[in-house]
Amino acid sequence: MLLLLLLLGSGQGPRQVGAGQTFEYLKREHSLSKPYQGVGTSSSSLWNLMGNAMVMTQYIRLTPDMQSKQGALWNRVPCFLRDWELQVHFRIHGQGKKNLHGDGLAIWYTKDRMQPGPVFGNMDKFVGLGVFVDTYPNEEKQQERVFPYISAMVNNGSLSYDHERDGRPTELGGCTAIVRNLHYDTFLVIRYVKRHLTIMMDIDGKHEWRDCIEVPGVRLPRGYYFGTSSITGDLSDNHDVISLKLFELTVERTPEEEKLHRDVFLPSVDNMKLPEMTAPLPPLSGLALFLIVFFSLVFSVFAIVIGIILYNKWQDQSRKRFY
Repeated sequence: MLLLLLLLGSGQGPRQVGAGQTFEYLKREHSLSKPYQGVGTSSSSLWNLMGNAMVMTQYIRLTPDMQSKQGALWNRVPCFLRDWELQVHFRIHGQGKKNLHGDGLAIWYTKDRMQPGPVFGNMDKFVGLGVFVDTYPNEEKQQERVFPYISAMVNNGSLSYDHERDGRPTELGGCTAIVRNLHYDTFLVIRYVKRHLTIMMDIDGKHEWRDCIEVPGVRLPRGYYFGTSSITGDLSDNHDVISLKLFELTVERTPEEEKLHRDVFLPSVDNMKLPEMTAPLPPLSGLALFLIVFFSLVFSVFAIVIGIILYNKWQDQSRKRFY
């Protein structure tokens, strides 16, 4: 069944977008919409739920408006597209008044999937791209930023997301996005073309995209997974996903661009220094651990014996001085 969905998942016919020679193709194996077929835990499912996430008739609820909940939705199929655009239809709403709601949701393109953690319901020190719709300001002293706030982060697994500072030390950029308790549809689009990351939003009910983040020189490996997650703490909200639609973008490249845009194996951003990852040491085997302990004991005994011999010689020499 999964193979059949993948074969059919080449999507609808091409559609030209923009002024240049750019065409888009809907990729059904990476997309999700009502009535949410293909969501579950079976081997034929294209999408998996995690935590408190639930499938409803009109949306997928990542977290309810309750304290200490977290949920996620992850695509099972790795994405090997070179250029793509992800359109996210979402809704955030709840009973909380101003600054008494949280915490927001995240959209992911990462190496690992289904890994719960503290970063909007996903693991910290992730490898890939995270786009955050943060609805609660944790940093009390900041005045220039109005929440809810959209930001983006590229990580090679070496960086931690700083909750206390709302991710500011590692963000690529951001913008204010008033998205709570609206009575019209809210959308977010993430576009990755020629190593150029663009994030736009349609949150005014005008069916127009508005720029939020634009970063050149973003290098993302292929074969990562798309997902979305959310978390609540002492404060809460309903975090709903109505649809996720991924489009393959076909763009023309010059021979020089083909050389420059070769595949990479670790996420990075040009002109932004990310700490290098150090490979973890392999765990010691039982024999190796035994040998280390054994030779440590032998060395200790040897050192004690040498010490006793030297001490006795020193005492003998001291006695000869007195006689």
